[in-house]
Amino acid sequence: MAFDIYIFLIACLTSLYFILPAYFSNGGALAFGGGTPVDFGKCDKNGVRWIGDGVTWRGIIAGTIIGIITGAVQGYLAPLILAEIGQYIITPIITDVNSGILIGFMLGFGALLGDALGSFLKRRLGIGRGKPAPILDQLDFLIVALIMVAPFVHLNLLFMVIAIVLTLAIHLIANGGAYLLGLKDVWY
Repeated sequence: MAFDIYIFLIACLTSLYFILPAYFSNGGALAFGGGTPVDFGKCDKNGVRWIGDGVTWRGIIAGTIIGIITGAVQGYLAPLILAEIGQYIITPIITDVNSGILIGFMLGFGALLGDALGSFLKRRLGIGRGKPAPILDQLDFLIVALIMVAPFVHLNLLFMVIAIVLTLAIHLIANGGAYLLGLKDVWY
């Protein structure tokens, strides 16, 4: 029984580790964003912004670069990780610097594309910037990032379920903590 729990924990850790470029890219876009919005301030025929001010060119570029750097570092560390736990890995993993750069780009840019798509969908549904759209707000970046990386790695069902559950849990914990610390006005 303990061995099964160990394998499950390794699967959770490797899933989280694999999707780090998407997480870091998403955070990097927020931290280094600003400036010109991707939609250039354009509105549809009803006067609703296409995407909004929250998705900017500077954020997309900075976030993508952060995703690439994260993947490259993971690729550099891959031999150590594979030597330690390689036989237990049941999720995709970066194996060298070159694959790290490619996967970091796909996950990083995919995450930002997912955020932009999420904002676009929220505007079409009449949901304003900063207003909640449960599940969409938490998973838009992850789903598109996984779609972008899928042609390059085998994404099994267990990995995808773990990635989604971990992302939902991390989002809830991080935002709840930020709310309790007074850093956010809402818990979501």
